[in-house]
Amino acid sequence: MKVLLLKDPKEDDCGQDPYIRLSHPEGYGGLIFTSPRAVEAVELCLEKDNKTEVWKHSLKEKWNAKTVYVVGNATASLVNKIGLDAEGANCGNAEKLAEYICSRESPALPLLFPCGTVKGEILPQMLKDRGIPMESITVYQKVPHPGIQVNLNSYYAKQGIPASITFFSPSGLAYSLKHIQELSGDNIDRIKFAAIGPSTARALAAQGLPVSCTAESPTPQGLATGLLLALEAPRC
Repeated sequence: MKVLLLKDPKEDDCGQDPYIRLSHPEGYGGLIFTSPRAVEAVELCLEKDNKTEVWKHSLKEKWNAKTVYVVGNATASLVNKIGLDAEGANCGNAEKLAEYICSRESPALPLLFPCGTVKGEILPQMLKDRGIPMESITVYQKVPHPGIQVNLNSYYAKQGIPASITFFSPSGLAYSLKHIQELSGDNIDRIKFAAIGPSTARALAAQGLPVSCTAESPTPQGLATGLLLALEAPRC
């Protein structure tokens, strides 16, 4: 549902190439990654600017002297892949990560938050309310997959109305809901909708859709457990 696109430097939040911020760890108290896409974008940024060697031999260790906060094991795994140690992987969502950050000693320098063009506001707001400085930098854009409508048409034609549909982000919901509604018609009430986390669940509720389950953790196991319970529950 998402295509990773590094932003042009002139479009960045502060008119800077993301690498300029990444190359000055002395100006920050740490890093925050709330999605695998953000880590992948940072890695592509390093490759794009031929800065991989500088990262490996200098910058990586300087960032590791600080704290790198992450949401979920998938994000932590990618952070480890680029040579950084991660904290907060067990935090299942951005809200819980914000609580974890707030429970620690407040850094004197701002935390750097590489993120997408569309990001949740709960974490930035919680940190702001607690007086924890943070700077966000846009490193990727979210766009709909060009084949989403064709793929949905094909599924419905072959499989019929699905028993459940799981959304992994508010943007995934935004890009696909219209097609799902058109294909499902009056049968949409038969579908049990699941969300990978609370922000996606809130997006579903805002569209007037019942949320049959929200994964307790953003993992295959957490999602599978919630879906099994939802599918076994009697229909009203």
